[in-house]
Amino acid sequence: MTTSAPPEAGPAPPDPPAAPLRRFRTAPLTTGLAAALLLSVLCAVALGASDVTPGEALALLRAGLTGGTIRADEVAAYTIVWEIRLPRTVLAAVVGAGLAVAGVAVQAMVRNALADPFVLGISSGAAVGANAVILLGAFAALGVWALSVAAFGSALAAMALVYAAARTAHGLTPLRLVLTGTAMSYGFSAVTTLMVFGAEHGEAARAAMMWLLGSLGGATWGSVPIAAATVLAGTTYLLLAAGRLNALAMGDETAAALGVDAGRLRRELFVVTAGVTGTVVAVSGAIGFVGLMVPHLVRMLVGADHRRVLAVAPLAGAVLLVWVDVVSRLLLAPAELPVGVITAVIGVPCFLLLLRRRGYAFGGR
Repeated sequence: MTTSAPPEAGPAPPDPPAAPLRRFRTAPLTTGLAAALLLSVLCAVALGASDVTPGEALALLRAGLTGGTIRADEVAAYTIVWEIRLPRTVLAAVVGAGLAVAGVAVQAMVRNALADPFVLGISSGAAVGANAVILLGAFAALGVWALSVAAFGSALAAMALVYAAARTAHGLTPLRLVLTGTAMSYGFSAVTTLMVFGAEHGEAARAAMMWLLGSLGGATWGSVPIAAATVLAGTTYLLLAAGRLNALAMGDETAAALGVDAGRLRRELFVVTAGVTGTVVAVSGAIGFVGLMVPHLVRMLVGADHRRVLAVAPLAGAVLLVWVDVVSRLLLAPAELPVGVITAVIGVPCFLLLLRRRGYAFGGR
């Protein structure tokens, strides 16, 4: 009795081709996002835990914008709308835009799809200065500006330390920058943790933790102009440098062949992203995932060309953070959740979905 040999296994069938991602035209997308941002701001001002109804809030907002009159019994509601909700909403839009454009720049600078504005250790450095104010009462002579000034100053100091440690005789390389920023971030976080554990008052420690997780509860009109001006200046520079960013993203050798000085551009990007990140962290605390996720989501919509990405990313980041702030205010009202908790809850599943998305290469086209 003879037996036949088992048939040989043939080659595995090829995977089905990845479905191409749909690309949107930049102009209609930016127009739609601008309209969505305006609508989001109006909704955010109208929504809140106080007794001001959405209709009353919109009427008071219209009266303030057009120079209309209000009744004596509307003064308290007018104060809530104009002095609490509106500056907070505007600042949320500014911070979201700043974190988004900084994320785009950092990912191009270090050529790492997992990089975000905090990979340079700047947010951890800002936390040291902020907690020195909250827990130790440092810079008390500056009054209401103490927290922002201390956070921004320590962010700049952290930037200088990271730059000095990462720079070599051959320039500033992406790998050394990421490794140095990560190591410094752990060191700054350790200092902050020691300060929190050494706090004498539990309420001060709670306020410090709230800031570390991101909060827009302390927003005032005074904190908007500097943050808005810095974000606008940084976004303008990056838009003008978009062509060079495209070259840098393809590697230093390719950039050099295209006439781009990669070392000089990376130093410029380091200063710009540090300035933008330090400014927004000083007024809002450490809000994660916005600078990591928004650039990738935008690339899925418009491709990897930085001219398109940088036109869309600020608007997308602004819309996102405005609604995240609304959720943080309303979810457990009258208590308030840290904004960073909401961005993490949203960001983690979005990141996992992106990992499984066929047809999209992180940081690619």
